[in-house]
Amino acid sequence: MIRVLLADDQALVRGAFALLVSSTDGMEVVGEAGTGDEAVTLARDLLPDVVLMDIRMPNMDGIEATRQIVADDRSSGSKVLILTTFETDINVLRGLRAGASGFLPKDTRPDALLDAIRTVAAGEALLSPGATRAVITRALSHPDAPAPERLASLTAREREVLRLIASGRSNREIAHELVVSPLTAKTHVSRILAKMGARDRVHLVIAAYEAGLL
Repeated sequence: MIRVLLADDQALVRGAFALLVSSTDGMEVVGEAGTGDEAVTLARDLLPDVVLMDIRMPNMDGIEATRQIVADDRSSGSKVLILTTFETDINVLRGLRAGASGFLPKDTRPDALLDAIRTVAAGEALLSPGATRAVITRALSHPDAPAPERLASLTAREREVLRLIASGRSNREIAHELVVSPLTAKTHVSRILAKMGARDRVHLVIAAYEAGLL
């Protein structure tokens, strides 16, 4: 059972998310927060698997709340999936640096949101296409991605996996598209990270863009 904490300052939005999550097999809503500080407290007390986090909330915004949840030993096991209407480059980077595992717009389709919750709960990172573009735009003006020439060390299959990562695919989606097991897909991703000297999937996206794979 995936335990979900909802954090949004709009009661109607929380209600809609609560109805969606609680009516889905394998998921349950364990709490709701209307402010960032409430989200931090509830994450520490309830230990959810996933926190659906809004950015703009009173008292403490969702990005600072994310940072505190991830940094706190008591709630560090909780994964944060940020949902927002403000998918700007600075918001995306701030959220990722704070420790968010995913970033989606609030108009994401219900089935895609549920898949995102499962993906993040499984320990994978997830970026929407809009968030990916925002990261690329920001990073190209402040480059610190792995050098594109490191692509030469990748096998043909690893280059294909990198292209899929850069397109926003999760490990599970990569496995489905390439007709391999999820474990094999995860192994490919780990090897690519090591060969490219990248800290995370975000840096792989930037490297793929600079190398012309997108």
